[in-house]
Amino acid sequence: MQDYKAPDIRNCALVGHAATGKTTLCDAILVTAGKIGRTGSIEAASTVSDFHEDEKQHLVSIHATAVTTEWLDRELNLVDCPGSPDFISEPLSALRVADFALIAVSGTSGVEVGTDEVWHAADKAGIPKFFVVNQLDKEHTRFDEIVEELREHFGGRVFPMTSPVDAGPGFSSVLDVMRSKVISYAADGSGKFTEKPAEGELGEKVAALHKQLVEAVAETDDALMEKFFEEETLSEDEIRSHVHDAVQQGLLAPVFAVSAVSNVGVSRMLDFVAKYGSSPADRPKVEAKDESGESVEVSLDDKETVLFGFKTMNESHVGLVSYFRVYSGDVKAGTELYNAGTGESERFGQLYRVNGSHREPVDSLHAGDIGAVVKLRNTHTGNTLCSPSRKVTLPPTEFPPPNTHGALLAKSKADLNKLGEGLAALHEEDPTFMSRYDDSIGQSIMSGQGETQLLVAAEELKRRYNVEVDLVAPRVPYRETIRGRGESKHRHKKQTGGAGQFAEVWMRVESLPRDSGLEFTNSLVGNNVDRVFVASVEKGVNAACTEGVIAGYPMTDVKVDFYDGKQHPVDSKDIAFQIAGKAAFKESCKGAKPVLLEPVMDLAITVPEDCVGAIMADISGRRGRVMGIDSGSRFEVVKAQIPQAELYKYSSQLRALTGGRGRHRESFSHYEELPGELEQKVVAEAKKATEE
Repeated sequence: MQDYKAPDIRNCALVGHAATGKTTLCDAILVTAGKIGRTGSIEAASTVSDFHEDEKQHLVSIHATAVTTEWLDRELNLVDCPGSPDFISEPLSALRVADFALIAVSGTSGVEVGTDEVWHAADKAGIPKFFVVNQLDKEHTRFDEIVEELREHFGGRVFPMTSPVDAGPGFSSVLDVMRSKVISYAADGSGKFTEKPAEGELGEKVAALHKQLVEAVAETDDALMEKFFEEETLSEDEIRSHVHDAVQQGLLAPVFAVSAVSNVGVSRMLDFVAKYGSSPADRPKVEAKDESGESVEVSLDDKETVLFGFKTMNESHVGLVSYFRVYSGDVKAGTELYNAGTGESERFGQLYRVNGSHREPVDSLHAGDIGAVVKLRNTHTGNTLCSPSRKVTLPPTEFPPPNTHGALLAKSKADLNKLGEGLAALHEEDPTFMSRYDDSIGQSIMSGQGETQLLVAAEELKRRYNVEVDLVAPRVPYRETIRGRGESKHRHKKQTGGAGQFAEVWMRVESLPRDSGLEFTNSLVGNNVDRVFVASVEKGVNAACTEGVIAGYPMTDVKVDFYDGKQHPVDSKDIAFQIAGKAAFKESCKGAKPVLLEPVMDLAITVPEDCVGAIMADISGRRGRVMGIDSGSRFEVVKAQIPQAELYKYSSQLRALTGGRGRHRESFSHYEELPGELEQKVVAEAKKATEE
């Protein structure tokens, strides 16, 4: 493969909703370009992109995979991304370093929630968007309707550069708008084709589309627009020379009709990408921060090296692989760069261009290129590496907060000791995967974007770290509080023959507004209690708060007043007042109408409009409240509040209700009182757990 520079590089993120055929399309591209002999199969686990063990096991894309090929003397770096929302970090990371997005859409299902998500992510990244309507060899395809759906969602800029002639089983021909030709493909999946002029009805159709294309192109230049208004036409050279500008200005979002399985329409899509697609030279400058936090620009023309690590992956056959894009300068084997994220230096070993699991060694990579390096010591996803003379930090990728949680139970103490190392490594590879130990419920919690992500993480812990864990429902972090006032006078007296213990604490408690926490005061007067013991009583109260008085959950929103007591000149000491303070607090709270509080979450649930009724009924069944609905052209965002106890495995249940088309995001809202009948159940379960 020859050495390419920025203007001849095409960095593309292949993204879209799940099950739109992205991985098969990636194989079809490689077949068309002569990189592989035939298209692989998801069912046979033989595709280039899905080469990891977990992908072969689950028969679904889990990781973003880079492939590199050539077409019309251009280098195409394609990052094939999973469509499942469980692995949303992968397309977001790929879009962060891509120069344009190729958004796959099902030829039967059309625009789905995932289509919207990646469009908006690409929009936020400021890069052009292309659409590829795939799977047009299936029954019940509806290409023209889907183009209209795309226009409803994303505006009149959406334009079919190719259109199917015979969509459905046996699909083999497309109408090429730019060339006014009918392109017919071989039935052997090779991507080879013949072409002929579009005539009759097809000729009329392509002429109408061609006129629309001319109008879109004319908008790129005032002089061109003026000529178009005067003559109502432009020369082919004028059209072709301005199509690239129309794409870059967002005036044109091209749509391509393909079948990846039969390799129909792929070559014309590649032609367009090579001739008119975005290159790094179209956005030669990116914003960064210097060491003082000031904004600076990193340019393709800068001599100092700056690169961004967009993915880190532990691959069984080579170890830790870091994927990166070079934004300025060159990088070579032996280059030593400064990691702006860790403050450490990294020496690069052998560099590679990547095709799935295949590595092609290269001597160097230039500004604008994408490549990989193995076994960097301390570089993680999202790190900027740069020349020591140009210490800058490129903006990180923004990821959504987790919305799905599970608890890990290690099967042995040895597994528990290795668990932390494995969880930390998984987070470094996928920043949307998080873990923590929750003291209030005594569990190790994994959090992510969906149940499949957590299941795969548990499998990776076993496969890579030999850690045996069970993934179970996390306990709910209930809290305890009081609704009234209470008072207690507790005497602690202990005499065992030697030095004794004595303390008497008089205490009042009352409820505070929600989210006030614990407020400890003293209103002591006189000399009944030495003030040195105030801190001891507070320690006792804090200890009691962690244990609760109903079911062992932490207390909150309580005001405590230590207002009097008694002491002994010899036997009163710190530990005695801690014990008395703890007991007085518990006694006071038990007389102040204690109750359990449960966490309530805010949810934003994005679903097709025909699913709203089912979603609202489901929310009601989960003791939830609908707070409002934001309407879109095809999708509705239902805003709701639902108790956390009702949300275990919610993402899977949501997808079942919506045929895989629903998404949700959640965040903590507040604590509120648990209904009495449910409180009794939680208290009984806590008592049983304590006894066991």
